[in-house]
Amino acid sequence: MASNPPDSKLIRAAGAVAWRPGPDDGEMQVLLVHRVKYDDWSLPKGKQEPGEPLPMTAAREVFEESGARLTLGRRLISVRYKVSGRPKRVHYWSARVAATDAAAVPNTEVDRVAWLPLAQAWQRASYGHDVSVLQDFAARPADTVPLILLRHAKAVLKSDWPDDDSTRPLDDDGRADAKALAALLARFAPYARVVSSPAVRCTETVRPYAELIGAHVQAEPSLEISAANGGACAALIADAVLAAEPAVLCAHRENLPSLLTAAGEMLGAALPPRGLDEPLPTSGFWVLHIAGGALAAADRYDMSEALVSSTGCPAATRPRRLRRTRTATQTASKRTPAMIAYRAYLVTPV
Repeated sequence: MASNPPDSKLIRAAGAVAWRPGPDDGEMQVLLVHRVKYDDWSLPKGKQEPGEPLPMTAAREVFEESGARLTLGRRLISVRYKVSGRPKRVHYWSARVAATDAAAVPNTEVDRVAWLPLAQAWQRASYGHDVSVLQDFAARPADTVPLILLRHAKAVLKSDWPDDDSTRPLDDDGRADAKALAALLARFAPYARVVSSPAVRCTETVRPYAELIGAHVQAEPSLEISAANGGACAALIADAVLAAEPAVLCAHRENLPSLLTAAGEMLGAALPPRGLDEPLPTSGFWVLHIAGGALAAADRYDMSEALVSSTGCPAATRPRRLRRTRTATQTASKRTPAMIAYRAYLVTPV
């Protein structure tokens, strides 16, 4: 288990509410772990390694503590408390269990695991902040399908490229980001339909991910900048939503807003959420979590060194309000940036 750099006062950590269907597809069960050192029952979590994306921290730590391999879903609330006088912030995800390794437990930190219905997990959990995370998990559907809208990675500058703009490739930073994106996107969509603008900078961005999951990159002419229009974007989004299968669409700064708007109209929600309408940076992406043809949540990720976390609540209880807090993060080096998420509750219906 890794620790944060010694010069970092804030302890950054991540974990998950890992869930699975009950026996014979019965009531959902969630995972709690019993830690030997503290003799407590808690959600699995652990410290972020230097330069590690927080979603990857969550998946790694849950596996190391419990042997559960995860497919990540929507962001949950983060919690903050002190450990030996130092502030600690733990970021959580909802995550479906894809497989388990029973040989992983016991280990140096965890001697037992428990798979419990939510009501029993609330009773068993030793800490109020874990109960709060479980309540947030229960507030929205857990079983969702991801639709990922991705902006291509950093490309060679237009001024440095003598040929047609559609052939402009990624630069060195962009290629490094594309490799990092492959593993991260696979945490949300271990299999998916991969659709890209034919522009080289877009196909090069998603190719490492497609190769990792064994998929083919489908070049879609309607995602070209010159071909962008609301009708084409709506058709692509409708196709992806109706298929009810994971999909990744890689496009450009110029047409991603149209894709996001089309998704909101198709799913009955305001996209982007109020206050989160700035353009995606290169290598940034939205994960739209869809359940039953409706939008359960939308999370925005980028390669920046800042975390913007919206801690709103469901529309039924506090419509049209969005609260945000900001926490700066640092990374081990400029070329290993922490991939951090925006948390966005969708509180303004279309």
